[in-house]
Amino acid sequence: MTRIVSIVNQKGGTGKTTTAVNLSASLARLGKKVLIVDFDPQGNATSGIGIRLSDNDYGIYEVLCDQKSPEEVIKNTYIKNLDVLPATESLAGANIEFVNAENREFLLEKKINLIKDNYDYIFIDCPPSLGIITINGIVASRDILVPVQCEYYSLEGLGQLLNTVNMIWKNLQPDLHVLGVVLTMYHSRLKLAREVVNEVRKNFPYRVFKTFIPRNISLAEAPSFGKSIIDYATSSSGAKAYNNLAKEVISFE
Repeated sequence: MTRIVSIVNQKGGTGKTTTAVNLSASLARLGKKVLIVDFDPQGNATSGIGIRLSDNDYGIYEVLCDQKSPEEVIKNTYIKNLDVLPATESLAGANIEFVNAENREFLLEKKINLIKDNYDYIFIDCPPSLGIITINGIVASRDILVPVQCEYYSLEGLGQLLNTVNMIWKNLQPDLHVLGVVLTMYHSRLKLAREVVNEVRKNFPYRVFKTFIPRNISLAEAPSFGKSIIDYATSSSGAKAYNNLAKEVISFE
């Protein structure tokens, strides 16, 4: 059965796109068929895995508007088993354009259902907000993955996110589960990072992944080369961490 996972946090800079790209790449390298749905108007997941769009290319926005089918828009990446449903700048207006649409919360789910049987995993990289785009991403999912940066302010708003997820579970998507929190930008020598880990483990009511994603310069550099960390710096701590995270995710199957 296809696992559909939204990567969500309304706070920016928590590692959502980094996790979407590198977890997907790691799973693909392990033989899983994976699709990244770039659902952030910035399109960083698209460019971060080496897809360069032209002015004539279409993306998820055109799929939601019934101008294109998902199959017409999906692009293969340089990694075997890994595809991307890209984002274009057109997606930026979706929060306003779809506000009065019929069944507006289910637009993405309807499209994902057309292609989900082609993949083992579908990761939806949501924007840093709790608007209609993110709600669509969560409703289309069965699992939520929450990256949390190991800094004090990253804990703020986590309760709001969980309240939103709970409302969606009650009213829109009864099959929704929280897969867990993945702690990002972890530095073992920093006392604050260790304190954040302890606070999340103590207060977060769901799974906290054993794998921490470290602060790693290669993770920051890899997107500018259009490569996953697995390919850009194979022996780096970041690559090892995402490989371990992928194995953790597989163990939940």
